Amino acid sequence: VQLQASGGGLVQAGGSLRLSCVASGFTFDNYVIGWFRQAPGKEREGVSCISRRLRGRYYSDSVMGRFTISGDNAKNTVYLTMSSLRPEDTAVYYCAAGRFTEGECSQIAQGANYGMASWGKGTQVTVSS
Repeated sequence: VQLQASGGGLVQAGGSLRLSCVASGFTFDNYVIGWFRQAPGKEREGVSCISRRLRGRYYSDSVMGRFTISGDNAKNTVYLTMSSLRPEDTAVYYCAAGRFTEGECSQIAQGANYGMASWGKGTQVTVSS
């Protein structure tokens, strides 16, 4: 189970970015994919989660309405499209996979500390004011 996150960069406040998380060694049939972020000096927090078979989509309160999680089975890739970015969204963003239920996926998006099976390397997102 391997994950590779990419797509970060520098963007002005109000702008958009799309992060990608390419999965290898497994399919989305049995795994949820979560997006997390960690800002300097802060704890890692949940951002979003998409459940098995790319069905349910869940978000933290801080990104609801601005971020969209989606997936492409053919490309084995999950995306996080981020709009209306704010300076407080600046962080290293990580994707991770785990075998969890729909309900657990919704809790992961809210920051529940479940043991994800695999983590990708982070991608830096910097939002300037």
